[in-house]
Amino acid sequence: MKLNFIENFLGSGFYTGYSKKASGTVASGVAAAFYLIPGFENPTVLLLVISFFIAVGKDIATKFELAYGKDPKECTIDEFIGTWISFLFLPKKIWYILAAFLIWRMLDIYKPFPANLVEKINGGWGILLDDIIAGFYTFLTMQLLLMLIEYLKTL
Repeated sequence: MKLNFIENFLGSGFYTGYSKKASGTVASGVAAAFYLIPGFENPTVLLLVISFFIAVGKDIATKFELAYGKDPKECTIDEFIGTWISFLFLPKKIWYILAAFLIWRMLDIYKPFPANLVEKINGGWGILLDDIIAGFYTFLTMQLLLMLIEYLKTL
């Protein structure tokens, strides 16, 4: 299966998938850098970007799997999606971004239920869904953490 330029560019997460080591972490770091662009943290912008990446990512990830094998390290579009879901509605403060990044990477690597099950699905959905779930878990964790911080400020 041959990937065209756009499929390769997006599917490899702007070529982060070709990093020699820790392509998922490299991709997540680049996704976090996008978040630092002024206006990118706007929930409407972020939701549109996430939706676009999911819409095109499923088919692109399927093509990567056909070209490179099951859940290939070269395909990092899923890391971008998961990272950005983690950052939804997150204040643009370095400590929050760093906490979300670290929690996201831990959950992406250890795959809590049901991420551990959906990653076994063949094709693009199997590649994307575990990261979407880990991103959502990170999002929930960060929102609870932010509520706790706000509550503690009132004491």
